[in-house]
Amino acid sequence: MRRPVFHLVGAGCALIACCYGFGRFSYGLFGPVFGDAFRLTPTIAGVIGAGSYVGYCAAIIASLLLTDRLGARRVAVAGGVVATLGISIIAFSPSAWVLAVGVLVAGCSTGIVSPPLAAAVAEHVPRTAADRAQTIVNGGTGIGVVLSAPIALLLLSHWRGAWLVYAAVSAAVTIWVFLAVPASPRRTANRIDRLWRPGTFGLLLASLLTGVGSVAVWTFGRDLIATVGGAGAGRSSLLWIVIGAAGIAGAFAGDVVGRIGLRWAWVVATATMATATCSLAGGPSSLVVIIVAATFFGGAYIALTGLALLWSTRLYPDSASTGVGLSFFTIAAGQALGAPVVGALIEHLGFRSAFVTIALIGLSAITVRPRSESSTPCRY
Repeated sequence: MRRPVFHLVGAGCALIACCYGFGRFSYGLFGPVFGDAFRLTPTIAGVIGAGSYVGYCAAIIASLLLTDRLGARRVAVAGGVVATLGISIIAFSPSAWVLAVGVLVAGCSTGIVSPPLAAAVAEHVPRTAADRAQTIVNGGTGIGVVLSAPIALLLLSHWRGAWLVYAAVSAAVTIWVFLAVPASPRRTANRIDRLWRPGTFGLLLASLLTGVGSVAVWTFGRDLIATVGGAGAGRSSLLWIVIGAAGIAGAFAGDVVGRIGLRWAWVVATATMATATCSLAGGPSSLVVIIVAATFFGGAYIALTGLALLWSTRLYPDSASTGVGLSFFTIAAGQALGAPVVGALIEHLGFRSAFVTIALIGLSAITVRPRSESSTPCRY
């Protein structure tokens, strides 16, 4: 890849790290701290956590409409600004209500950035390297998660300081994105031949189930090992570090697709994420189980989002931002619906039963598979 392409992929990966790793998923990392600071019940914590995904769903619609009109760089930079704002609100939140607003705003940033970055990569990266570039940018989530944990651990007793660090890093990365993403002229939106086409239902159903199946670990994983497993701050933070580190490996899902095909890569990653979720529920007090489950969950989740991205670009080759937006919107919708459900299940059935139930729902996505050999990836 040429040097400008390296800058584009690097900046895009860093922006995803800030928006997803800091702005969206760090809420779960600070779950026990927020629970104590704002006296949150599991249900209320789940509702606030769902706000991040609701914000994502609302923002990605706007991003889909604006990316073609304003250009990828403008929309991506806007996503960085929104992430910095939302994270800053969380840092200064005096009450649970303000915390909820910050989580919502920070969640919006993730919806804003994915379509323009996918469009920028599709436009400026050579076709032979496009799959790898797309999944590397998408894998920034893992980098953000793995970086957020040590910052949180060092500043756990001063959690507001941790969120201010997240905000400062996000602001710096936003400037990098402005410099690295090529400018695009204003233009009218591309005409999409058919928004709903053969394969769209399968893509959206698989995305929805994947979102639901992942939300237990992302929102309540640290609570599980702290409450049921009796883990201290260090061990529960380790969960986040391992998930993030494994997620970086998931960034190379594009290479796996080149070897075994999109269809079988989806099956393997779906089964792996469900198994990891159940394993964590079964042994939250075991350090070995925590490390192994976190490793497989992190790698599988980032791989699944990368595979959904590739599935989308194959189904919508005429508009990468539209396909990715539809899929990622539905993943977030599944997470938004699932978070309060998991919280309620925890209150009524306990952590273990709630996690296993959600894992089985996620596993059902294995029945909806893309076709690796065709540009029309699913029969539905």
